[in-house]
Amino acid sequence: MIESLFSHYTYVLMFVILGIGIYMVIASENLVKKLIGVNLFQTAIFLFFVSMAYIDVEGASAPIVPATKDPGELMVASPLPQVIVLTAIVVGIALTAVGLALIIRIYAEYGTLREDTLREVRADE
Repeated sequence: MIESLFSHYTYVLMFVILGIGIYMVIASENLVKKLIGVNLFQTAIFLFFVSMAYIDVEGASAPIVPATKDPGELMVASPLPQVIVLTAIVVGIALTAVGLALIIRIYAEYGTLREDTLREVRADE
């Protein structure tokens, strides 16, 4: 069991980061901490995609096929997960920027970032 955990340490790390991110989103009242939790959750998903694309086979190579070899006989890693993760990183950065802009606007309007206080203020309006 322990040997299996050490051989698949990226999956263990992914679940730890995923759990921390979910906990931050659920348990925190501060909007900035919630946004950090969402970013940790995204990072865990990125780590999962990259870990799934890794090939640990002797003779495996990058997805560059030389002109001298038949493509059918090569063991290559798929570049698709890396492309998806790269695109998701760009989208995640954009969403983080929008989230931070909204948080700044909420703070300017209400003077707090605590979710429970915001609910009370909105209920009074």
